[in-house]
Amino acid sequence: MSSASATGTPSGGAATGPAPRRPWRTGPAGRPAGPAQGAGRAGRARRGPAWGAFLLLTLPMVAGLFVFKYVAIGWGLLLSFNEARGTISLGAWNGLENYRRLLADPAFTRSLVTIVVFTLIIVPVTFAFALGLAVLVNRLRGGRAFFRTTFFIPAAVSYVVGALVWKMSLFSGTPSGVANSLAYLLGYEESIGWVATVDPPLYWIVLVTVRLWLQTGFYMILFLAGIQQIPAQLYEAARVDGAESGWRLFRHITWPMLRNTSVAVTLLLIINAFQAFDEFYNILASNLSGLGGADGRTPLIYLFQTALGEQNYGAGSAGAFVVTLLIVAFTLLQGRLAGFGRTAEEEAR
Repeated sequence: MSSASATGTPSGGAATGPAPRRPWRTGPAGRPAGPAQGAGRAGRARRGPAWGAFLLLTLPMVAGLFVFKYVAIGWGLLLSFNEARGTISLGAWNGLENYRRLLADPAFTRSLVTIVVFTLIIVPVTFAFALGLAVLVNRLRGGRAFFRTTFFIPAAVSYVVGALVWKMSLFSGTPSGVANSLAYLLGYEESIGWVATVDPPLYWIVLVTVRLWLQTGFYMILFLAGIQQIPAQLYEAARVDGAESGWRLFRHITWPMLRNTSVAVTLLLIINAFQAFDEFYNILASNLSGLGGADGRTPLIYLFQTALGEQNYGAGSAGAFVVTLLIVAFTLLQGRLAGFGRTAEEEAR
């Protein structure tokens, strides 16, 4: 068979059908470009606009974060080593003098004692209430979403609003206040000045209850999410082994399986407790409070009055870093005691 007949063309004549397409395209400098090279060019062309859109959307946020957070932190650190009164400019370097004067100030040390006491009270109380509510809500057969939403709603309330409601309505000190109305039902005949009473320190009831109401729902949601991640097969196996009571199931299954959630909740509670400002300021330290001798200054209130009231930005910056180091120390200590980050082999030893 001739080559012409093999290719489907008559011998001695031109091809009668259409010429087959060439599978190769001409690349740079006349070199053939294969299909993979063409696809690579198309992919790069598509990635170009994608990277441009990504940078356009993220650069403003990154620039704002860098300027208003990291530059501000660095500038505050430099200010803490300067005598900056009435100005935030550098120049009057005084080394560690701001830190020495701050730690020698009895008002600042009292504020540290106040916030440590508040932390030691509010952290375990909130932890217990949030965990208890999460366990109870999880056991409900119906209406679980309703109660979950109901307990979470206070977390959306401003701390300023909650503190003012607590001071001016619930614990107002007047006969019409809710707390005094309940006290009358229990046999008390005189109105109690909850905020102004220092001996005994009844104002701590106001501070603890308002923070408890505002934040318990949020941590209840965290515990509830952790409980719902526990496999149901573990409870079924425990019941087969004879663990019928709710307390035994909680002790041997729920509580050990909530270890990581418990550590995270405790860390968040400690950090939030050391950052307390709104309720203390609006209940005790503001001009509307009728202070009555109670020292309601937390470290943040002290620094607020030092930096913005006295215009001593150097001492205010030094105090901010002291409080930050204190929060980091408490957080690391709690994580160390809880064994956070340790492997199972390290805990077994």
